Amino acid sequence: MSAPPILIPHASGTNRDGEAAQAVELAGGDPRIVHINELRRGDVAFADHAAVLLPGGFSYGDALGAGGRLALELRTWFGEELAATVAAGKPLLGICNGFQVLVKAGLLPGPMSAPREVTLTENARGRFECRWVTLRVDVGTPSWLSAAHGALIRCPVAHGEGRIAVADPRVTQEIEDRGLVAFRYMHTGAAPLEDPLKPADGAYPANPNGSVNDIAGLCDAPGAVVGLMPHPEDHVLSWQRPSGPEEGAGLPVFEAFVGAAR
Repeated sequence: MSAPPILIPHASGTNRDGEAAQAVELAGGDPRIVHINELRRGDVAFADHAAVLLPGGFSYGDALGAGGRLALELRTWFGEELAATVAAGKPLLGICNGFQVLVKAGLLPGPMSAPREVTLTENARGRFECRWVTLRVDVGTPSWLSAAHGALIRCPVAHGEGRIAVADPRVTQEIEDRGLVAFRYMHTGAAPLEDPLKPADGAYPANPNGSVNDIAGLCDAPGAVVGLMPHPEDHVLSWQRPSGPEEGAGLPVFEAFVGAAR
């Protein structure tokens, strides 16, 4: 079976394309890093690919807010193509800045036509956070990520605007009720021995940014679009992790992603 082609759009300031491509390749995909201008000229099309991965970094230096300009470009230049990608059920994954783009473009939690009631804003402590966290794949909606449901992942965060905030508590409840939580920050090390793993319950640094309900990532209701703030692509090989247990590699996320693209 041939490796499915995975589109990785690149914009000025994006700097995690290589790591994302490596993770896709290890999972059996064919990563193709393409500059946003090539897509705009029509040299390459979204439809030519089996899936789309928006990588991390600081697109356009976050000059208009984290992911703001790239989100505007996606809506303006590629809105119809993205809508067709989602309608076709092709998996779409956004990591860190890519997640910020998906949220601000209205693709998460979606739909794009609905008023935006979720955003990603400054970390609760008002500073850049770079540390390792524990995540649980907590997806409830039928999504390509369901193939990794329940997996525990150890990986780093590296962001200054990663706090998921909502318009009011009703929105949080709707996200939970509709099963749109894809990843949740978990607390390890201080729980009773008979219950060594539990949600972070807002505690720092297990929840590094203060996101509501310890939400680290979201998916849309149809199950095609998934995004998260932490970087699972930074723990797909043993040498990427600091000293400690080998468990918790992020590769299952990319295996589920590439598997759904076949």
